[in-house]
Amino acid sequence: MNSRYPQNWTDIAYSLKEKAKWRCQKCGVQCIKPGDKTAHLSKSERAKITMVVHHRNYQPEDNREENLVCVCKPCHLSYHTRKRGNISIGQLSLPI
Repeated sequence: MNSRYPQNWTDIAYSLKEKAKWRCQKCGVQCIKPGDKTAHLSKSERAKITMVVHHRNYQPEDNREENLVCVCKPCHLSYHTRKRGNISIGQLSLPI
């Protein structure tokens, strides 16, 4: 299956996270960055402060900087709650 993300997505996402100083651009929480010590955190606690890059228009192919926002996982989930996600062409989707 072909990914809808470009081959250099990891580099794009990392660069944006660095530019955001690993702070959620929606709620402001400081997220963990590579190398941070997290052994004392539970998996759930780590997930709450893990940063991801969200496509504002829900199109993973559109990687213009103005379409991308760095957010923590809970804020990312809030963007996708009751909205369409990144569903690949031909992938089964069920109405909510």
